Amino acid sequence: MHRRLYFVLPDAGHARAAAADLRAAGLDDAHLHALAREGVDLAGLPPASPRQRIDTLGRAERWLWNANLAVFALALAGLVWALVAGAGLAAAVALAVMVATVTAGYLFVQRLPHTHLEEFRQALAHGEVLLMADVPAERVAEIEALMRRRHPEAVPGGATWLVDALGV
Repeated sequence: MHRRLYFVLPDAGHARAAAADLRAAGLDDAHLHALAREGVDLAGLPPASPRQRIDTLGRAERWLWNANLAVFALALAGLVWALVAGAGLAAAVALAVMVATVTAGYLFVQRLPHTHLEEFRQALAHGEVLLMADVPAERVAEIEALMRRRHPEAVPGGATWLVDALGV
């Protein structure tokens, strides 16, 4: 699983220099994505795909969170039914599902890093460039250190989880 790192750079020139350093560090253009407002020249930068521009990951997170809540509610209804009907095994299964959904929700909120494009709208509106780098989880610290060292003007914008199969 990869992590998507977000860096806000003051302009396209700085973003091009940062992208060149990331390429030199072994990231290819398939793992780099630049996003800016209309009218900013992103020549020489790999553009964000339409799915990346609409924050597909944020939508997937909301869908998963809502599905988790729905499963919990159904399990709660099943638990109430099982207790009223005196079905001990069904009550145990419903309780186990409820514990699993609470655990999944806790892990989702506490353990998964999440950053959404909405957090960068104001910077983008001012003409800044958002550079996204998809890196293996074990290289996150290395790439962040590289950006701090070589591009102090880059504002780190956080990270999010990334599932390669989703193609976002």
